[in-house]
Amino acid sequence: MERFAFVIHPLQVGDFARKFPFTRWLPARWVEAAFRHVPPLLVSHITGIRSEAGPEAEGWFIGLPMTPRVMLESDPEFVYGRLARCAEMAQRLGARILGLGAFTKIVGDRGVTVARRSPIPVTTGNSYTAATAVEGALAAARRLDIAPARARAAVVGATGAIGAACARLLARQVGSLALVARGWERLERLADQIRAESKCAVEATDRVREAVRDADIVLTVTSATTVLVEPEDLKPGAVVCDVARPRNVSREVYARRDDVLVLDGGVIQVPGEVDFGFDFGFPPGTCEACMAETIALALEGRYESYTLGPELSLERVEEIARIAHRHGFRLAGFRRFERAIGEEEVERIRRRRHAAVPPPV
Repeated sequence: MERFAFVIHPLQVGDFARKFPFTRWLPARWVEAAFRHVPPLLVSHITGIRSEAGPEAEGWFIGLPMTPRVMLESDPEFVYGRLARCAEMAQRLGARILGLGAFTKIVGDRGVTVARRSPIPVTTGNSYTAATAVEGALAAARRLDIAPARARAAVVGATGAIGAACARLLARQVGSLALVARGWERLERLADQIRAESKCAVEATDRVREAVRDADIVLTVTSATTVLVEPEDLKPGAVVCDVARPRNVSREVYARRDDVLVLDGGVIQVPGEVDFGFDFGFPPGTCEACMAETIALALEGRYESYTLGPELSLERVEEIARIAHRHGFRLAGFRRFERAIGEEEVERIRRRRHAAVPPPV
């Protein structure tokens, strides 16, 4: 039996009520302030994972009771210390690898310091997140009759670890690509790298709205804690894959734009009859790609710090995709806000795209 652990945390104050119902009646700042002093806790035991290749795995959710806002406002050393305690708890439980979820893989140096202080290997899961974000966005585009080779794509948060990998992967298949981020030096360096690697037309900008306005495919992968994409920013028939947690795309896009296909990035079906033992907001048997990377590495017996730091290796992105596929991990269809998008809705958006966008000559 292979064993892993994964760190989860509340993305917003309302998430505390999943484990502590009484918190829904308290002021948000009170809840955040009180739980900042609560040490990591065992949330659940994960069972029922069985690879198509044979191995089985069990794991544990370890809860870090801090919202992204609290992590950003805290001294990084304090957060590192809390994550080191998560790793120690994981080792005591029998886990042989620890995955960092949501903002815990963003804070500080993207897992490098945590891995150095951890008694077991650590991974952020960003490699599989990048692979599945691009896979899902391109699959959705084809479903709407968008030919990738003629499509314009935009990656918001392009200089981050996931964003840069997504941009480099997309550039192999789309006609033009807008890279959106702050920090011109890193942005231009990435643009030059992609121009050298592909024939894709690449532009760099720090203006989100201008970049996404004409895009057929949009990926949002920033570490921002606020919404960056609003309903009026998108063209009819666009595919928008929101990989960021907290989300970069407003819920109003879904509510007001019935001609745009908004997807959650990297929602993965886990092999076997998995019981996560805790409702973390996903449909049964599914999880985010970062969690799936941790599980896949355990099933493979690859107990190593696989994905760390501010840059991703495309070789590792492609390797983890192969590993996950071999064990039976699959994209869980198209989903939005953790709910399945029905085929009728997808077809309706496709028809609206055709009505709004003239076919290519």
